[in-house]
Amino acid sequence: QVPRAPSQPLASSESRRFTNKHSKKALKASLTLGILLGMFFVAWLPFFVTNVAQAVCDCVPAGFFDVLTWLGYCNSTMNPIIYPLFMRDFKRAMGKFLPCCRRSAEPRPSAISLSMRNSNSGPRAATSLKNVL
Repeated sequence: QVPRAPSQPLASSESRRFTNKHSKKALKASLTLGILLGMFFVAWLPFFVTNVAQAVCDCVPAGFFDVLTWLGYCNSTMNPIIYPLFMRDFKRAMGKFLPCCRRSAEPRPSAISLSMRNSNSGPRAATSLKNVL
């Protein structure tokens, strides 16, 4: 018999933990996408079906058509509410840039730090104003 190394059970349990973590993330992403697409179809499908029916038979009252149009607009209003509920990263990003969602301990990033972060041109060791000019 070959003795078992103590790292084998650890690797197996860590592999399972890694798989569980990613499967939970995939499930949550699928759920969020399903909710978003479901709401989109519930809100906009009646509008598009009615639009086609109106083109074929001209039998849809204008008030009903307006209600269906506003139902679609309400779907667009719901997206900024749904994203923070289901996506932690989106919630963090909103908290950084919107004053109403920011915690008091988090300082607002300055425009200079944002532009340096986005341009991938952080401070360089040997660069100074004299060297540039």
